[in-house]
Amino acid sequence: MNLEEIKELIRVFGRSKLGKLKVKDGEFEIDMEREGGDVVVAQAPQAAVAATPAPLATQDVSGSSVACDDSSADFITSPMVGTFYASPSPDSPAFVSAGDRVKKGQTLCILEAMKIMNELEAEYDCKIIEILVQDGEPVEYDMPLFRVEKL
Repeated sequence: MNLEEIKELIRVFGRSKLGKLKVKDGEFEIDMEREGGDVVVAQAPQAAVAATPAPLATQDVSGSSVACDDSSADFITSPMVGTFYASPSPDSPAFVSAGDRVKKGQTLCILEAMKIMNELEAEYDCKIIEILVQDGEPVEYDMPLFRVEKL
């Protein structure tokens, strides 16, 4: 895992309602747990990474819990566990892109669960600030998918 992937993992965990998360990727291992509302990160002992866990946890988690520099930003989260699809088919354009203004009821993406394709629609008029997941990526319940600004 590279530093950007670790930062994203901490950011998503910080916004989720999970109490504990453990990720193992080859020899790399990271444990995250909430203690009194704060996220605590501990990495498994490893020569190349052992010196960085404490600063990473304190700096990045406190910075990301402020909702990415924009206090007016809201998040559209996944209502289910499934697979995120940005477009209706691989050769079609994405439903939305960063910067798009969407109306209430407009389709944002498709979430596949148990071979059923579920369209996720905007619950309110908003502007898409950032798409937080990649096409084909698995998503969890209540995982942030889009950072938006309500209009």
